[in-house]
Amino acid sequence: MSPAARRPAHPVGGPGHEAVDEFGFPVLADLAVPAGNSQRKRDAIIAAALAVFAEEGYSAASVDAIAARAGVSKPTIYNHFGNKERLFLAVVAGTLPTAFSHLTGPVAELRECTDLREGFLKLGRAMAEAVTDDEVMRLRRLVIGEVDRFPQLGDLWLRLGPAWFNTEVVAAFADLVEQGRLRMDDLDVAARQLTALTVGVPQLQRTFRPDLAVPAEVLAHQVESGVDVFLAAYGVPPAT
Repeated sequence: MSPAARRPAHPVGGPGHEAVDEFGFPVLADLAVPAGNSQRKRDAIIAAALAVFAEEGYSAASVDAIAARAGVSKPTIYNHFGNKERLFLAVVAGTLPTAFSHLTGPVAELRECTDLREGFLKLGRAMAEAVTDDEVMRLRRLVIGEVDRFPQLGDLWLRLGPAWFNTEVVAAFADLVEQGRLRMDDLDVAARQLTALTVGVPQLQRTFRPDLAVPAEVLAHQVESGVDVFLAAYGVPPAT
């Protein structure tokens, strides 16, 4: 299942209350917005708000700045989102589900790959691309900076990032154990170890050093060495 899969929105608290998802976030009601100019304005507001919130943080960001960057008026923003808090939560919650969705393919392919090491390398490269992506890093820093004010953001990040990924990887590991290609007792711990060994350090570096560019060859070496350590611990040597 993709991390973007989420339960339907439901109204809470009776009349006057907004629809929220299971995380308590106001829903981006895209289907309720007419096509055309209104949708284009909404898209521009979302892109501008994400950029301004990431640059300034929630407190320092102003609706005026978001409106100016989006090329719309302040009343237009309020018409679409109601207030600054709802805009912040809706934009971040609407963006997070897509942050790791491209990992679905490499995880699925791992189950069927002929060359197990190459399958893990392909997954590791996709993981590295995801966790060091500039937009993902901006979102990660934004969530870290605002999690005390909006604890739902931390919960959402964990569910749609590490928790979702671990669930998918554990399922793939179970298949590989059944096939006799991996040997492990605690699949969940092994999944976390794979992440730590391959992308743990680059992710931390990019999180706290936005200006740091991790060279491609360094990232590739980190992934390769991490996969080799992982397979040395859990791989089953081919029969001779």
